[in-house]
Amino acid sequence: MAKVLTVDPQDVSQLVHRHQAEVWRYVRFLGANAELADDLVQEAFLQLLRAPYEDQGEPARRAWLRKVAQNLYVKSFRRPPFALVDLDRIEAVWLDYAQGDGGNESLAALRECLENLDGRARQAVRLHYEERRSRREIGDRLELGEQGVKSLLRRSRELLKKCVERARREA
Repeated sequence: MAKVLTVDPQDVSQLVHRHQAEVWRYVRFLGANAELADDLVQEAFLQLLRAPYEDQGEPARRAWLRKVAQNLYVKSFRRPPFALVDLDRIEAVWLDYAQGDGGNESLAALRECLENLDGRARQAVRLHYEERRSRREIGDRLELGEQGVKSLLRRSRELLKKCVERARREA
C-alpha cells in the first residue's frame, strides 16, 4: 500500500528543485508561454502539497505533476484550443524526449551540438533564440537577406535536431 505523501516545509524546496524544470519544460512543450508556465508550475506544486497524494515513488510523482500541470493548462482556456489533439500522444512524445530525466540529457546534448555549429549558423541561432532578434536584425549583422536568415535558421535547426538525436542514441 502506498503511503500518503507528507512534505515537511523544510523539504519543499528540495521537491521543487528536483521537479520544477521538468514540469516547466513540459507546459512550454504543450504551448504555454513562459509567464503562464511559471504560474502553472507553481499551482501544480501547491496542489501536490495540498492534496492527499499517495506517494508511489519518483517516476509516479513526476507523472502526477505533469498531469496536474496539463490539466491546469487546459483549464487556462475558456475553450481548449486543441480539442482535436490527443493529449495521451503528447505525453508519449514528451516521455520520449524527456527519457526519465526531464529533458536534462537532451539539453546537455543540445548545448554540445550548439558548440559544434559553424560560426555563422551558431551566431544566427544565438541572435534568434537568445537575444530574440528579428530576421532583419540578424540579416543586417550577418549580411544576409531575411530569406537567407530564414534558410540558415531552418538548416541550423535540422542540423541540431540530427546532432541531438545522434547523441541521445549514443548515450
